[in-house]
Amino acid sequence: MTESSRNGENQKIKTCLWFEGDAEEAVEFYTSLFPGARTLEVQRYPEAGPGETGSVMTIVFELEGRQFIALNGGKVPFRFNESVSLSVERDTQEEIDRLWASLTEGGEEVECGWLKDRYGLSWQIVPRVLQELLRDADQQRVERAMQAMLGMRRLDIAQLEEAAAG
Repeated sequence: MTESSRNGENQKIKTCLWFEGDAEEAVEFYTSLFPGARTLEVQRYPEAGPGETGSVMTIVFELEGRQFIALNGGKVPFRFNESVSLSVERDTQEEIDRLWASLTEGGEEVECGWLKDRYGLSWQIVPRVLQELLRDADQQRVERAMQAMLGMRRLDIAQLEEAAAG
């Protein structure tokens, strides 16, 4: 694997996240939550830019092998909303609980594994087993797992599995 493919230069589509001015803080927070996460590039506003000369314009960062761009775009009449979210699958309840606690601090719990972080970005923290339960050949198990999920905020693996089992 070449250095350019390792650092994501071959990733042709990156999600750009618009921040009013706290992109640097947000990237530090996000990269602290995921093992191996890192900041790849910081660009600063030139004199000709709309931002203050030398202030952070964009930060390219990587979470779980995916690159994102954080843009300090300034105040605008729109913010993040639930129509776009970052979905994170996890294998253990411990991982789910850790991410949930960190991301909801200063944010808000929503439902069905969804939350909004302190910057207003929506996330889904999903146990990997949920997809298995929802693909089960036994439609009764699927229905019970779905009903259990719909009644939760933070998803609980044991409760989902118990519900599926009946």
